[in-house]
Amino acid sequence: MTPRGIRNNNPLNIRLSKARWQGQVLPSGSGEGVFCQFESMEWGWRAAFYLLTRTYYHTHRLYTIRGIISRWAPPQDHNNTEAYIKNVCKRTGIGPDEPLGIPSQQPARWMMLGAAMAIQENGTDKLDYFAMLRGWELLRE
Repeated sequence: MTPRGIRNNNPLNIRLSKARWQGQVLPSGSGEGVFCQFESMEWGWRAAFYLLTRTYYHTHRLYTIRGIISRWAPPQDHNNTEAYIKNVCKRTGIGPDEPLGIPSQQPARWMMLGAAMAIQENGTDKLDYFAMLRGWELLRE
């Protein structure tokens, strides 16, 4: 079965909230109504990168994988946060407490973070990496 994040064009499994994302569509009624759905994977990646680089980095001042994942997938929400951090660090080659850098100056590090999180969220590395790059570009327009 195709993972939920892939079916919903939502690679990081962003939950529904008051926010209305560009490219977001109304839930299809597939029983996944707590997660956002997007018209294409590019729009899902754009929302993911917005959250990571603007909300988490600029607003919450989270600069490391440990800081970001601890908020994204906290243990109180029944996540194995330490395993998530370890897996993302292994895939990216970035230490858990190593600053990721300014997103506009270190885009590759932020894209690696997004890709590693998507693999963790969806349980597969069969992602459309071109859609990921287009999502990054949509954010920058």
